[in-house]
Amino acid sequence: MKQETIVQQPIIETPRFVLRPLRMSDVGLLELYAADRRVAEMTTTIPHPLPPGVAEAFVARAQKPTRTEHVWAMDASEQGGAELMGVISLEQMSRNQAEIGYWVAPAMWNTGLASEAVKAMVRSNPLANDTMFASVFQDNPGSARVLTNARFDYLGDAEAFCVARGAKVPTWTYLRKFA
Repeated sequence: MKQETIVQQPIIETPRFVLRPLRMSDVGLLELYAADRRVAEMTTTIPHPLPPGVAEAFVARAQKPTRTEHVWAMDASEQGGAELMGVISLEQMSRNQAEIGYWVAPAMWNTGLASEAVKAMVRSNPLANDTMFASVFQDNPGSARVLTNARFDYLGDAEAFCVARGAKVPTWTYLRKFA
């Protein structure tokens, strides 16, 4: 019998779901959602088509004690909803800063899940960061609204490489200071 890795990471509650550490049982839904071109093309790192084993490797990295990226699943199973609706992460950076990233399954777009998850992450600030950064592709204004609704300030334009698109894509960068 294979035992599940227990990750030392706080569970963050929101009114409709909890943010909890990823577990291997999430792999199937992660593969389903991340394989959707619409999801992959709004991230920098998810390839499309999604190669076998990518979701499992993602969960394994998220469970390592030495990880720099802390990943939470948006889980509404205790409220009668889906066990995995999306993910949100904090990538630890130097000088007590982190970059926040998130995506939501397409069936749950425009339901406020991303806004609720980002606001909960900011409120709990689980890594006790002084600053959180985020960037979104300029052709995704909904994600920009998520950040401004969570009181992130616009910092400027940049560009980032999108693996699924195979190209550099213009971005908007945001920051939220805590100290």
